[in-house]
Parts: sequence; C-alpha cells; structure tokens
Amino acid sequence: MSSLALSFEPQTQTLMTRPLSRAPLHSSRLVRFLTENDMSDAARDTYDVGQKLGDWLNFRHAIALHGVLNPELQLQPSPANTRRAALMTAEALSRHVNKIRSQLEQSIVEGAPPGSGLARIDMPPAELDEPIDPKTAFTTYRRFYAAQQRQMEATLQNLRTQVRAQLRKSSSALQQLAALDEAFEATLSEREAALLANVPKLHEKRFVQAVKRHTKKQAEATAAAEIAMDVRQSAWLMPLRQALRTALLAELDTRMQPTLGLLEAFNLEHAQQQ
Repeated sequence: MSSLALSFEPQTQTLMTRPLSRAPLHSSRLVRFLTENDMSDAARDTYDVGQKLGDWLNFRHAIALHGVLNPELQLQPSPANTRRAALMTAEALSRHVNKIRSQLEQSIVEGAPPGSGLARIDMPPAELDEPIDPKTAFTTYRRFYAAQQRQMEATLQNLRTQVRAQLRKSSSALQQLAALDEAFEATLSEREAALLANVPKLHEKRFVQAVKRHTKKQAEATAAAEIAMDVRQSAWLMPLRQALRTALLAELDTRMQPTLGLLEAFNLEHAQQQ
C-alpha cells in the first residue's frame, strides 16, 4: 500500500495498543511534487479513500481480505524460510531498512554505491543533438526513469517481505498485521504499478513543452543574430533533469510507506516489552 492508495491506520488501530500515525493522502511527497509542478490535479482525488479502495477491489480480493481480518480464523503457519530466519532486534531491523533506503536514494542522486547489489543507472548526458526532435528527445530519460522504478520496486518488495518475516516471528497481533499487509500488497500492487507508471508520462509532457520553448528561443535568437548562451547550451535542460531525480526520491518515499508502517509497529511492540 502507498499513500497513493490508502493508509494502514484503520486496521492497525485494532491490532496495536497505540495507533500508527499516517500522513493524509494529499500530504504524500510525490503527490505534492506533481501538484506543485502543475503535473497533476490533486483536487480530482479528494473523495473518500475507503470508497476508492472499494472501487479497486473485486470479489476475489474481498474474500481474501475477509479471511485475514476475521479474528476467528487461525493464522497460516509461517513459510519454512521465514521460520529459519533469526528474530532481529528493533535497532537492527531499523538499521537494515534505513541502509536499503539510503542506497536507493544514492542510486537516484549519483549512482548506486559499490557493494550495494544495485545496478548502476546513470542519468543521460546533459546534451541533446541539435536540432532536437520533440517526439524522441525524452526517450533516454524515459528509459532512465523506468529502470529506476523497476529497481525500486524489486528492492523494496524484497525489503517488505523481510520486515514481514520479522513480524511473523513476533506476537499474534504483529502476525496478523503481516498477513494483512501481504494481502493488501497482493491486492493493490498491480493498481499501484499502473498509477506510478503514469508519472514518467507526465514528465514527458512537460519535457516536450520545454523543448518547444527552447526551439522557439533558438529561432528568435538566430533571427536577431544574437548569441544567447542559455539558449545554445543546456541551461534549460538542467531543471528538468533535477525534476526527474526529485520525483524519483518522492516516489521512493511513497513506496517506502508500507514497510515503514510495519517497522513502526514492530518497534512499538518491542519498546513496550522493555
């Protein structure tokens, strides 16, 4: 689940002694970025989140979630690989989650750190062949963005599974939360992927508009026999490149929310046991 979809709060309040704080839907870092850059209209999504979730669930999904939420049903035994995993301390699990997040952030900003196991995905060179074709100019940037998205998705899916494994070795409440999270991930992952796949399309639209403005300025400068450095060089391109990184960092923040919610629940319980 992500802040593009829904919060864990209604379910976790019944599982934990203290409710987990969750940012409102439209305080999502990614939603704020898209709205502030006129790439999305947040007002279109102001209707009830519960109603939106209901629209996304089919009958099969509803049955699966009912089985998880029914307190009379016994939890399924943990998979063998989960049972073999050693229970981590809250501090160790937090360090692990923060390490993975930091590595993904570094991958977006300057390239994957050595030894992280992440593929190095470099931003395309800050130069475009002249004359610039608006129809193809964004192609290399689209590939860069899509590769970063795929790496984030795979890495955080694995991390989320690891954190759930720790919850399954804890109390019955945390075991139920892990089962609930797994059911929601299976239910909403396809929808989330479709929503996030729209983000590079929004960037491309903005990019094409910038290319057209740049081309117009070039023509005007040539007609006036002027030398305009910001027109001839790539100054116009730099804000667009930075916007891609900023959006990817915001998307990482969004994708991290379910795992951070599980981690918070794990830390709360372990703090209460001390």
